[in-house]
Amino acid sequence: MPAGTRTRTRRTGSRIALAVLATLTSVALTTLPSSAAQPDAAVAGHLTGTLADGATWIADVPDDWNGTLVVFSHGFSPQIAQNAPTEAVRVELLAQGYALAGSSYDPNGSMWALESAARDQFATIDAVTAKIGEPSRTLSMGISMGGLVNAQLARDADGRIDGALGTCGLVAGATDLDNYQLDAEYTIARLLLPEQDVKLVRFGTPAEAAATADLLTKAVNTAQATPQGRARVAMAAAFLNLPAWALGKDRPAPTDWADQQEQQYAWFARGILSFVEFGRYAIEQSVGGNNSWNRGVDYGRLLAGSVHAPQVRALYRAAGLDLRADLRTLTEGATITADPAAVRTAQRTSSAGQGLEVPLLDIHTTADNLVPVEQETRFAARVRASGDGALLQQAYVERQGHCNFTTAEIVAALHALEHRVETGRWDAVATPAELQRSATALGLDGAAYVPYRPAPLTVGRDASAHAAQR
Repeated sequence: MPAGTRTRTRRTGSRIALAVLATLTSVALTTLPSSAAQPDAAVAGHLTGTLADGATWIADVPDDWNGTLVVFSHGFSPQIAQNAPTEAVRVELLAQGYALAGSSYDPNGSMWALESAARDQFATIDAVTAKIGEPSRTLSMGISMGGLVNAQLARDADGRIDGALGTCGLVAGATDLDNYQLDAEYTIARLLLPEQDVKLVRFGTPAEAAATADLLTKAVNTAQATPQGRARVAMAAAFLNLPAWALGKDRPAPTDWADQQEQQYAWFARGILSFVEFGRYAIEQSVGGNNSWNRGVDYGRLLAGSVHAPQVRALYRAAGLDLRADLRTLTEGATITADPAAVRTAQRTSSAGQGLEVPLLDIHTTADNLVPVEQETRFAARVRASGDGALLQQAYVERQGHCNFTTAEIVAALHALEHRVETGRWDAVATPAELQRSATALGLDGAAYVPYRPAPLTVGRDASAHAAQR
């Protein structure tokens, strides 16, 4: 299709995203809202184009455009342009008069396309505006990895966007992500495979990453058969910031340690380590090396800061294991170092939180298996430290799974963001009660906004500490 032409064809980007997740892991890791195509989408025109770096973009504009353009940043997936998180959200926003746009990001790099993503999103705004005219306002929206892109757009808006909505965003950035994942992977390798030399970083090929994922997953599955193994799996889960509430299960009681561990193991059994290791490979390809490390990490101190520490201690006692001995083993064996240039590149391309220029509303499920809700705590601290805390609001949905939002929850959050952009005040629109009322009033697919405060993110050190250490 020639760039810039109009057509009434419909996109099914959410189907592609779900298919990608299925290929990255042998089983589905998420339960996103239905992406079935809707026959009554009020689309006046579908536009496409190509940017200077080869990225493609798409836009849908309804007949009764309300003047607001929403630019959508997609998550970790092949570089295919998408302009909404799900087909249902796309249909609803078009019906409400919003124009929607989004780019693929530069297709010449890895799936971790943070080197180009923000640049391509801003270029998409320019390209779409040239076709449809100047919007009355431009809002950005991002999901998962795209939530990190979205936070960067809010940080570097420079008059090009007016507000941002993040959904399940990876807002702590690539280095924190790789560091806490490394802590979990290292724990499995060191405690469950003590006689093996397991490759944990600097993957040269996807096959190397897959081999490590397979080895670690088998170790976890074997360990789950004994009390001692389950205690050690619980420690790895704590370092992974893995929620103790799994899909298809009732929330465990606060001190039912065995049930909590069983539900954390359920995430492992669903293949989460396959996703983690492939993600590490993609990030390393993007930043030019290993941007994570554990040399100098005190694992006793690290566990003490985890919300799951009481569970781990209780399971170790029940199994008759010496927790201090295992923590000492981890600390003494922690020798992995980062590639300094990769750390610097990740800090430049794949971080956020160094300030905001426009209002940002982040929403997150409370039991996110891939992007832990605790990332929001880390991000908020950085935004406050920059002096821009008043621009940030965060709200939480009581549900398991990554990016597992209803259409109503996303649309209500977008309306709340618009109120902040229009009035200059958050007022009460982003409170759990008001978001729940607003989402329910849409009469769509329900909502579960709740008062919630995430725990701190369990992670050894950040990039600034690494630089200071060196």
